[in-house]
Amino acid sequence: MPKKIVIVGGGSAGWMTASTFIKCFPSWDITLIESPDIPIAGVGESTLQSINTWMRLIGIKDKDFMRDTDATYKLSIKFENFYKNNDGGFHYPFSEPDTSGTRFGLNDWHIKNIYSKDVPTSDYADSMFSVMSLINENKFDKNTDRKLPNYTYGKNSSFHFDAVKFGLWLRDNLCIPNGVKHQLGTVDKVTHNEDGIDELILDTGDKVKADLFVDCTGFRSRLLNDEMKVPFVSYTDYLPNNKAWAVQVPYINKQEQLKPYTSCTALGNGWVWDIPLWSRIGKGYVYSDKYISSEDALVEFKEHLATLGYTDTSKLKFKDITMRTGMHEKMWEKNVVAVGLSTGFIEPLESNGLFVTHEYLIELMRILQREEKDDQIVATEFDKGVYNLRCTKMFTEFTHFVILHYALSARRDTQYWKDLTKKSYDWELLNPNITVSSGMRYLALDRMSANEFQPSGGPHCIAAGLNWHPIDRITEKLDFDQLHKAEVDEIIKNLEERKQSWKDAVKNCQSLHDYLANTIYKNDA
Repeated sequence: MPKKIVIVGGGSAGWMTASTFIKCFPSWDITLIESPDIPIAGVGESTLQSINTWMRLIGIKDKDFMRDTDATYKLSIKFENFYKNNDGGFHYPFSEPDTSGTRFGLNDWHIKNIYSKDVPTSDYADSMFSVMSLINENKFDKNTDRKLPNYTYGKNSSFHFDAVKFGLWLRDNLCIPNGVKHQLGTVDKVTHNEDGIDELILDTGDKVKADLFVDCTGFRSRLLNDEMKVPFVSYTDYLPNNKAWAVQVPYINKQEQLKPYTSCTALGNGWVWDIPLWSRIGKGYVYSDKYISSEDALVEFKEHLATLGYTDTSKLKFKDITMRTGMHEKMWEKNVVAVGLSTGFIEPLESNGLFVTHEYLIELMRILQREEKDDQIVATEFDKGVYNLRCTKMFTEFTHFVILHYALSARRDTQYWKDLTKKSYDWELLNPNITVSSGMRYLALDRMSANEFQPSGGPHCIAAGLNWHPIDRITEKLDFDQLHKAEVDEIIKNLEERKQSWKDAVKNCQSLHDYLANTIYKNDA
């Protein structure tokens, strides 16, 4: 008999899970149970470049789904006012930095920052990432690979899309046509046996058994939390944001507002996301109700929208969202495995919601790959432990990375920012059993030991944007004072010439709007 997999929960996580299973194990019996009475969160509209690996795994290309999901391309994340109010912002681009032709690698820019006057922190990305030539001009092109060093489309780009539409597209185009069963119903009762869950009893009266139950119920974590009683570890002491107001707004000037990046703008008690889709913009104010009430947060959000030209918000529909910040101690317990928000959530910064979903699915497929020829699920406790360890490590490292955005801030203008910047941090923060290779501990140790940052990942971009450097203007500057002025001038000149060459390389590229109109939406206004 084929192995039976039951996925509980629809939305993007549920249908991404179903798509992955039916692609990797097409002979298995896969059922997705979706409640018609429980609304879908549907606000995870921004992705990271690693989603491309998952899309290649299940065999879809951008032109397959983009038109049906209101999708646009994304090359970066911009952060404004996280360092100080009116700081001008900075980018974390998705490509790798280009250190070819430099003398000291990434430190060439930090030398420029020391020896030049009034260099904005935004210049770090401009000087080290060739893809910024597209981003700064709101342009996009797939054929710039040979002209922009270390930028490769398909590896260094991702997407904005309507998460609800994306889930429905997966359902209708990949899941149901390939044999996934779609069953409507709400889990009413659950019976147990020594292996975990014995069967689900739905409000329709149906009883459902499975070899493996996959919990995709989002923040509710209906199976992992309610039935398996796996403890949940809250992160609110370090990341207090637990609420959000979300809204969809129309374009005022689409050519200008349709940008190839997600914007994150810090306010007095949190930050606002800006996600440009093809037909509209998704916006949301992420905040902590410890510092501001929902009513006052909505007022603050509307005041921010007014500064962007949205002075009449009477017809906009604002959605009040409560978030659960933290993670379960295990993601796989007995015959229940959780994927996506049901395992835990950091907060929306750095687009980690959908990231957790597709990365956990890839890990799960690696564990289950030896099951393909067996008659039943034979995953051992070691297999489950590997899944739990790898996913916990991934989640913990990402949490450290998100915390960096607040820990390095210089804002003190509200109690919210005062408290965030006054926190003391344990360098084995949140999970002492996990060795952390990125984030807070990485930055602290690297600056102390090597006076340089590693070029991989995003911590060095966030550090530079928040004015935290591996070399400084006092003691460590002495290491570079042996350079003659001519050598310093040559370093700075080289960085400026690189920027100009990258700008010249994309001068004939289309705007993101025109590129999408001509290739995906076929001049659809």
